[in-house]
Amino acid sequence: MKLHERSAGYAAEWLKRARSNLALAKARTSEEIYLEDLCFELQQAAEKSLKAVLIAKHITFRFVHDLAELMTLLDQNGVEIPSQIRQAASLTDYSVEARYPGPFEAVTPDEYKEALGLAENVVAWAETCLADTPE
Repeated sequence: MKLHERSAGYAAEWLKRARSNLALAKARTSEEIYLEDLCFELQQAAEKSLKAVLIAKHITFRFVHDLAELMTLLDQNGVEIPSQIRQAASLTDYSVEARYPGPFEAVTPDEYKEALGLAENVVAWAETCLADTPE
């Protein structure tokens, strides 16, 4: 079955997964948890939210982490994306590099808070899009 042939319930399941990632990112229970790992969860929340909208709109997509690519697909298919949602494309940086040790600077608490706000905006926007999409 192709993605665009799946039901609205499938899109809703993607959005539930996005909310789960968002909840994980908010639940820092220990200083041992890296902000980089929480930012990865925030990127995943935004990614899964965008994919939920793509599925709801019957738009086929590649399984990529690039949020700008996913937004381009929405644009190309006539889905209007508010500017505050477009800003979330910056979360793509947390999809791979930030998950591993390397020559990258540590995520600061302010960067985490900014990423949290971006991801929350995308999830809320996706919820609106799914609510406005007929099954």
